[in-house]
Amino acid sequence: MTPDTAPHAADRPGGPNSPSGPSSSSDPSIPTGPSGPRAERKRRAIVTAARTLFLREGFGVGMDAIAAAAGVSKVTVYNHFGSKEALFTAVITGALDDPAHQGGGSDGPSAALARLAEAEDLRAAFLDAARAWVHAVRDDREVAALRTLVAAELHRFPELGRAWQDDSPTGHHPAVAGALRALAERGLLDIPDLEVATLQLYALLVHPHMVFGHYGAAIDDDLTERLLIGGVDMFLGRYATAG
Repeated sequence: MTPDTAPHAADRPGGPNSPSGPSSSSDPSIPTGPSGPRAERKRRAIVTAARTLFLREGFGVGMDAIAAAAGVSKVTVYNHFGSKEALFTAVITGALDDPAHQGGGSDGPSAALARLAEAEDLRAAFLDAARAWVHAVRDDREVAALRTLVAAELHRFPELGRAWQDDSPTGHHPAVAGALRALAERGLLDIPDLEVATLQLYALLVHPHMVFGHYGAAIDDDLTERLLIGGVDMFLGRYATAG
């Protein structure tokens, strides 16, 4: 493990240089640092700087460099995150949850999924949402690069996969789970296991592009359209109610 992976005793939350006092948790993936608007601005600056540097230099980038890019001290970085693994996990989770990385706006997947929950023509609404979602996944090169970086580091730091492994698909993309739940409550879908259904929708629509992208390949537009039409029809064939 590199020296920057773990904080120096003086820099560690609860250490003599830490303004936050003793840490309340031994889990490095759970931030226990300062709170409040000023602290939140620093936290966002740290995550933004870390994302840029992780993408540019990989996981081996020093915490000193991240702190300098964020305009804070290394002590502050450790007070907020505790370890480089926890900071990396925050970068990954933030990239997946950030509307800017999910295709924001009226044509993005979040808006399409919101319309899906109120759909009258279920198949047409699913296709609209699927196209917006897949388009965002295919075009977001930064998130794709972060996925590749996670895969490259899992052999040394398995905990870096927690951003995906520990969170269920319903928690990872609540807009998808929320739309499916709303349709089930309206009686348009019969979903006995929401987590399974959400993961199946991922598998049918976006996972092919993630897998191909991991190997530096791409699925062309024609095959993309055939996949999403077939995926929607398969999903509705399993879960749409007869009525």
